Amino acid sequence: MRPQGARVTSATVTNEIYVGNADPDAMADRGWLLGHFKPEGDPRHSTDVEIKWGRHPKGDRRAQWVRGEDRTALLVLISGCFHMEFPGRTVVLDKQGDYVVWPRGVDHSWYAAEETVVLTVRWPSVPGYAVPLDE
Repeated sequence: MRPQGARVTSATVTNEIYVGNADPDAMADRGWLLGHFKPEGDPRHSTDVEIKWGRHPKGDRRAQWVRGEDRTALLVLISGCFHMEFPGRTVVLDKQGDYVVWPRGVDHSWYAAEETVVLTVRWPSVPGYAVPLDE
């Protein structure tokens, strides 16, 4: 058995492949598995896309709204019930596989109505949107 987070190389595959598990790997970067914030040279480093495995306890809410969003995003419900809040509209995702896509320029926030797991994909990957850890 290969250790968690191992890199694998093969004679037939010239690029490095990262093998991991979303639950423990996501804990290292506030849920983010892939994006600009991973070190250069890590197969998970990308300025093109970000991927997040989000585990949220019931009642969890984003600390502040994202304003002036400069990315497009897709959020897919894996389990639970998740509310995506947009100006003038709340989208409730409550069936496995429900998803929502929003374009650049759309402010948003979220709320977990139940213990929830979501997968988020954003593009491009740009710094400046993280809520400070002390908030």
